Amino acid sequence: MSYALALANPGSDIDKYLAQVYTIPVLSREEELELTQEFFKTEDVKLAHKLVISHLRFVVHIAKSYAGYGLPLADIIQEGNVGLLKAVKKFDPEKGVRLVSFAVHWIRAEIHEFILKNWRIVKIATTKAQRKLFFNLRSKKQSTGWLTDDEAKKIAKDLDVSVKEVMHMENRLNSTDSAFDLGADDEDDERAFSPSQYLEDHSFSPELVVEQENYEQINHGALLKGVANLDRRSQEIIRSRWLDDEKLTLNELADKFDISAERIRQIEATAFKKLKANLVNV
Repeated sequence: MSYALALANPGSDIDKYLAQVYTIPVLSREEELELTQEFFKTEDVKLAHKLVISHLRFVVHIAKSYAGYGLPLADIIQEGNVGLLKAVKKFDPEKGVRLVSFAVHWIRAEIHEFILKNWRIVKIATTKAQRKLFFNLRSKKQSTGWLTDDEAKKIAKDLDVSVKEVMHMENRLNSTDSAFDLGADDEDDERAFSPSQYLEDHSFSPELVVEQENYEQINHGALLKGVANLDRRSQEIIRSRWLDDEKLTLNELADKFDISAERIRQIEATAFKKLKANLVNV
């Protein structure tokens, strides 16, 4: 199995998978455009792997927003990765959008399909104990109607569980199934109660995440490059004042360089102007 496909499958060690995924650099807009244009022309599998690998972290972001179902995160991520693979294959770089913006639909579509298949199981019983109670309760019920208090107490005694647990499972058994995503003909007030509307976390946007991470990577690189272009004294002042873990004060640097604290401040201000100009030109 290739490295790309291996990473696309979280496996049993989800923590190790997440640690690996977050070490993979995000592509810049220019790098992504070059790769997608070349893949669009050649359909080279190696190029597809590079595109998939660099976007795995965004599948994780999306997958985590579906944590409300009780389904394993690794399974949700794996389904999302299938959607990412499909998106890479179908993406047209000439449309003028980022790959992540295009891929979000395909990633979510695969996750939604996976949840649809598992929704009934999750809704009825999410733990081994609940599944046992579910099947025993079904076999012990004498009618299809609601349990009476006496019936609930008897079943609780027979199964060695609390009456509260029996009634909780009874409610689940008698509740109507909720569709994951209601159709276009459903009323707006009904749609508000479909799982797709309240179990997905909309507090982040993958499109904004990729832009932010690109911005931070580029600015960090530009900052380090800018510091390297300063004279040696200015470099040391900037590093000692702002970048090192144990920062020095103006007076400490003044003693070190045998000049006044005001002079240190002036050198620092001049260095910042140069760094700012370097960042503006990125």
